[in-house]
Amino acid sequence: MSIFEGTAVALVTPMKEDGAVDYKKLDELVEWQIEQGTDAIVACGTTGEASTLANHEHISVIEAVVKKAAGRVPIIAGTGVNDTNHAIELSTGAESVGADALLIVTPYYNKASDTGLFLHYEKIAQSVKLPIILYSVQSRTNMNLSAALVEKLITIPNIVGIKEASGDIAQVADICRLASDDFAVYSGNDDQVLPLMALGGKGVISTIANIAPKQTHELAQAALDGNYDLAREMQLAQLPLIHALFCEVNPIPVKTAVGLLGKIDPNFRLPLSDAQPETVERLKKEMAAYGLEV
Repeated sequence: MSIFEGTAVALVTPMKEDGAVDYKKLDELVEWQIEQGTDAIVACGTTGEASTLANHEHISVIEAVVKKAAGRVPIIAGTGVNDTNHAIELSTGAESVGADALLIVTPYYNKASDTGLFLHYEKIAQSVKLPIILYSVQSRTNMNLSAALVEKLITIPNIVGIKEASGDIAQVADICRLASDDFAVYSGNDDQVLPLMALGGKGVISTIANIAPKQTHELAQAALDGNYDLAREMQLAQLPLIHALFCEVNPIPVKTAVGLLGKIDPNFRLPLSDAQPETVERLKKEMAAYGLEV
């Protein structure tokens, strides 16, 4: 069975001005997401600035999200890094604090062969009992999970899904051929939710859901229901805002946008920095046009 169907938000991690994690705001974001109909929450993904969190903070954020959600929606912990042993440390830590599943991105910087990638995922999977969602995002890691490699990886019992963010619709189609009751395909790109779901995908792990959770859930639900006309209308309506959310490196624009909604103070840890003034103005314009109050 799928870990979730519909929308999982790749949740931002609120921070105070001094860079400390703002756990009060984190609790509020989790509660708001659940109230708005989000089907699952990813803690400590790329959008959650996981690469700037110390190990103890990484696990602490996951634990805080698990506790606040209190079983109402699945919590998926981002625990992928470019060192297999470090990924195992984070993965077992996430399991110990109650995460429901893991999201494991491909190794970055040092890269790997297909053999190395398989062994990397196999060793992590053997270290935990939790289900694992693969994460392929070549634009950030310079590593791709081909359909042929994914077909091998799904022979590992607790690999149950993939967040597909290659942007290559031909590859997406090949991977969707592997979809089954035991293996779910999720869009990792907000601008390709409908195409992927029309090919058999189960939903999206979403950035825009940080500011439009209800609307994104409804888009995914329309696609799940086979109402592709409505889903197409909703997908196209989101495009200008999606483009604005990626006009600077993620998560700078989306965290700024969550701030514009008044839900957090949009503080970052270096090397991420504040959004450019023109980005803020573009976000205000597109958020207002989409019907969000800023």
